[in-house]
Amino acid sequence: MDTTRDTPAAPAIDIGLDAQDRKQVAEGLSGFLADAYTLYLKTHNFHWNVTGPMFNTLHVMFETQYTEQWTALDAVAERIRALGFPAPGSYAEFNRLSSIAEEPALRESTDWREMVRQLTVGNEAVCRTARRVLQVADEAGDDPSVDLLTQRLQVHEKYAWMLRSLLQ
Repeated sequence: MDTTRDTPAAPAIDIGLDAQDRKQVAEGLSGFLADAYTLYLKTHNFHWNVTGPMFNTLHVMFETQYTEQWTALDAVAERIRALGFPAPGSYAEFNRLSSIAEEPALRESTDWREMVRQLTVGNEAVCRTARRVLQVADEAGDDPSVDLLTQRLQVHEKYAWMLRSLLQ
Protein backbone atom coordinates (compact mmCIF):
# COMPACT_ATOMS: atom_id res chain seq x y z
CA MET A 1 0.00 0.00 0.00
CA ASP A 2 1.45 3.32 -1.08
CA THR A 3 0.78 5.85 1.67
CA THR A 4 2.84 8.64 0.08
CA ARG A 5 -0.12 9.67 -2.06
CA ASP A 6 -2.30 9.99 1.02
CA THR A 7 0.21 12.07 2.96
CA PRO A 8 -0.06 15.80 2.36
CA ALA A 9 3.12 17.61 1.35
CA ALA A 10 4.77 19.91 3.85
CA PRO A 11 3.69 23.50 3.30
CA ALA A 12 6.19 26.05 2.07
CA ILE A 13 8.08 27.88 4.80
CA ASP A 14 6.22 31.08 5.67
CA ILE A 15 7.80 32.57 8.81
CA GLY A 16 7.77 36.18 7.68
CA LEU A 17 11.19 36.12 5.98
CA ASP A 18 11.54 35.74 2.23
CA ALA A 19 13.49 32.81 0.83
CA GLN A 20 16.52 34.88 -0.20
CA ASP A 21 16.85 36.45 3.27
CA ARG A 22 16.49 33.04 4.91
CA LYS A 23 19.18 31.66 2.62
CA GLN A 24 21.62 34.50 3.34
CA VAL A 25 21.15 34.19 7.09
CA ALA A 26 21.45 30.39 6.96
CA GLU A 27 24.68 30.65 4.96
CA GLY A 28 26.08 33.11 7.48
CA LEU A 29 25.02 30.92 10.38
CA SER A 30 26.69 27.96 8.68
CA GLY A 31 30.00 29.85 8.67
CA PHE A 32 29.43 30.82 12.28
CA LEU A 33 28.69 27.20 13.18
CA ALA A 34 31.91 26.12 11.47
CA ASP A 35 33.94 28.68 13.42
CA ALA A 36 32.22 27.76 16.68
CA TYR A 37 32.76 24.02 16.09
CA THR A 38 36.42 24.50 15.21
CA LEU A 39 36.91 26.55 18.37
CA TYR A 40 35.02 23.94 20.42
CA LEU A 41 37.29 21.18 19.10
CA LYS A 42 40.43 23.21 19.78
CA THR A 43 39.27 24.03 23.32
CA HIS A 44 38.52 20.36 24.02
CA ASN A 45 41.91 19.36 22.60
CA PHE A 46 43.70 21.81 24.88
CA HIS A 47 41.67 20.58 27.87
CA TRP A 48 43.01 17.09 27.22
CA ASN A 49 46.60 18.16 26.56
CA VAL A 50 47.42 21.11 28.82
CA THR A 51 50.39 20.63 31.14
CA GLY A 52 52.52 22.77 33.42
CA PRO A 53 52.00 24.96 36.47
CA MET A 54 48.61 26.21 35.22
CA PHE A 55 47.31 22.69 34.58
CA ASN A 56 44.45 22.58 37.08
CA THR A 57 43.23 26.11 36.43
CA LEU A 58 43.27 25.72 32.65
CA HIS A 59 42.00 22.15 32.63
CA VAL A 60 38.89 23.29 34.52
CA MET A 61 38.51 26.54 32.54
CA PHE A 62 38.79 24.78 29.19
CA GLU A 63 36.25 22.15 30.28
CA THR A 64 33.78 24.84 31.33
CA GLN A 65 34.20 26.60 28.00
CA TYR A 66 33.99 23.56 25.73
CA THR A 67 30.94 22.23 27.60
CA GLU A 68 29.11 25.53 27.13
CA GLN A 69 30.21 25.72 23.50
CA TRP A 70 28.99 22.18 22.78
CA THR A 71 25.48 23.03 23.95
CA ALA A 72 25.44 26.24 21.91
CA LEU A 73 26.36 24.42 18.69
CA ASP A 74 23.01 22.66 18.74
CA ALA A 75 21.08 25.92 18.98
CA VAL A 76 22.91 27.35 15.97
CA ALA A 77 22.36 24.22 13.87
CA GLU A 78 18.68 24.14 14.82
CA ARG A 79 18.29 27.78 13.80
CA ILE A 80 19.71 26.95 10.37
CA ARG A 81 17.16 24.12 10.10
CA ALA A 82 14.32 26.41 11.22
CA LEU A 83 15.26 28.71 8.34
CA GLY A 84 14.80 25.75 5.98
CA PHE A 85 18.36 24.75 5.18
CA PRO A 86 20.60 21.82 6.08
CA ALA A 87 23.18 22.52 8.78
CA PRO A 88 26.78 21.61 7.95
CA GLY A 89 27.89 18.60 9.92
CA SER A 90 31.14 17.16 8.64
CA TYR A 91 34.77 18.01 9.29
CA ALA A 92 35.20 18.72 5.59
CA GLU A 93 32.31 21.22 5.59
CA PHE A 94 33.49 22.87 8.80
CA ASN A 95 37.04 23.14 7.44
CA ARG A 96 35.76 24.70 4.21
CA LEU A 97 33.48 27.19 5.98
CA SER A 98 35.58 28.14 9.01
CA SER A 99 37.70 31.28 9.26
CA ILE A 100 39.72 29.56 12.01
CA ALA A 101 42.65 27.55 10.69
CA GLU A 102 43.13 24.10 12.09
CA GLU A 103 46.38 23.98 14.04
CA PRO A 104 48.96 21.29 13.45
CA ALA A 105 49.15 18.50 16.00
CA LEU A 106 50.32 19.55 19.44
CA ARG A 107 53.82 18.79 20.47
CA GLU A 108 54.58 17.53 23.96
CA SER A 109 56.36 20.83 24.51
CA THR A 110 53.39 23.06 23.54
CA ASP A 111 53.29 25.66 26.29
CA TRP A 112 50.04 26.53 28.07
CA ARG A 113 50.57 30.17 27.07
CA GLU A 114 50.41 29.20 23.39
CA MET A 115 47.18 27.31 24.02
CA VAL A 116 45.67 30.34 25.76
CA ARG A 117 46.88 32.62 22.95
CA GLN A 118 45.30 30.40 20.29
CA LEU A 119 41.99 30.24 22.17
CA THR A 120 41.99 34.02 22.62
CA VAL A 121 42.50 34.49 18.88
CA GLY A 122 39.87 31.81 18.14
CA ASN A 123 37.23 33.40 20.36
CA GLU A 124 37.88 36.76 18.73
CA ALA A 125 37.47 35.16 15.27
CA VAL A 126 34.11 33.74 16.37
CA CYS A 127 33.15 37.24 17.55
CA ARG A 128 34.00 38.78 14.19
CA THR A 129 31.96 36.16 12.35
CA ALA A 130 29.03 36.65 14.75
CA ARG A 131 29.07 40.41 14.11
CA ARG A 132 29.02 39.92 10.32
CA VAL A 133 26.15 37.44 10.42
CA LEU A 134 24.28 39.50 13.02
CA GLN A 135 24.23 42.42 10.57
CA VAL A 136 22.84 40.20 7.80
CA ALA A 137 20.17 38.80 10.15
CA ASP A 138 19.27 42.27 11.40
CA GLU A 139 18.86 43.62 7.87
CA ALA A 140 16.60 40.64 7.10
CA GLY A 141 14.48 41.29 10.18
CA ASP A 142 15.41 37.88 11.60
CA ASP A 143 15.12 38.66 15.30
CA PRO A 144 15.63 35.07 16.56
CA SER A 145 18.97 34.84 14.72
CA VAL A 146 19.95 38.31 15.96
CA ASP A 147 19.15 37.23 19.52
CA LEU A 148 21.09 33.97 19.19
CA LEU A 149 24.14 35.72 17.72
CA THR A 150 24.02 38.48 20.35
CA GLN A 151 24.09 35.86 23.10
CA ARG A 152 26.99 34.01 21.46
CA LEU A 153 28.87 37.25 20.93
CA GLN A 154 28.61 38.06 24.65
CA VAL A 155 29.94 34.62 25.61
CA HIS A 156 32.88 34.65 23.21
CA GLU A 157 33.86 38.23 24.07
CA LYS A 158 33.93 37.19 27.73
CA TYR A 159 36.01 34.09 26.97
CA ALA A 160 38.49 36.17 24.93
CA TRP A 161 38.81 38.66 27.79
CA MET A 162 39.29 35.94 30.41
CA LEU A 163 41.91 34.14 28.34
CA ARG A 164 43.73 37.33 27.40
CA SER A 165 43.89 38.25 31.11
CA LEU A 166 45.95 35.11 31.77
CA LEU A 167 48.63 36.38 29.40
CA GLN A 168 48.92 39.92 30.77
